[in-house]
Amino acid sequence: MLKATGIYKQYGTVEVLRGLDLELNKGQLVTIVGPSGCGKSTLLHILGTLDRADQGVVELDGVDLASLNGTALANFRNQKIGFVFQFHHLLPEFTAIENVSIPAWIAGKKRSEVKKAASELLERLGLKDRLTHKPGELSGGEQQRVAVARALINQPSIVLADEPTGNLDGVHAKELHALFHSLKKELGQTFLIVTHNDELAAQSDRILTMRDGKFLN
Repeated sequence: MLKATGIYKQYGTVEVLRGLDLELNKGQLVTIVGPSGCGKSTLLHILGTLDRADQGVVELDGVDLASLNGTALANFRNQKIGFVFQFHHLLPEFTAIENVSIPAWIAGKKRSEVKKAASELLERLGLKDRLTHKPGELSGGEQQRVAVARALINQPSIVLADEPTGNLDGVHAKELHALFHSLKKELGQTFLIVTHNDELAAQSDRILTMRDGKFLN
């Protein structure tokens, strides 16, 4: 469902990605590990259409991402790709349910349907009593779960997570690991996760190790 072939990316004279190939199947939880600066986040941004490769092809659900531009690309990203970052990027003036609903509102879905779906997601993630709380009223772990619900609201083909436990303590990091696995099992959700967390990586279906812009395995 996701296939990247011959991905190159260069910034100035620095080659960040050097001919990467990657293929993921639906329902897999795959982690990418490697030292800082090896190109992990750059690859995630290219796969998520937040950046463009200098060379290579990225296909998601059979669509060549290079064929999309402007509004078409933005709509595809909104509907097919969910993002979870180390810093949750929740909007502080909005409640938990409103933050989760934003991608679905952008997609033009009915407000009543969005509210129901967002409520069900937050309840599934253990936040039934936090629907109307704003980010400042939530713990770090709760905020990250809201961010996960936001990533899932449009039922994306893939969720891309960049150091999702990097800003959490050990207890909340383990809770998030368990959450990813339950979503993979119950929803058949596909995850590609960049992490320095060895425990999370060890629990994944596949571990891909990066060095100097290439995979070692």
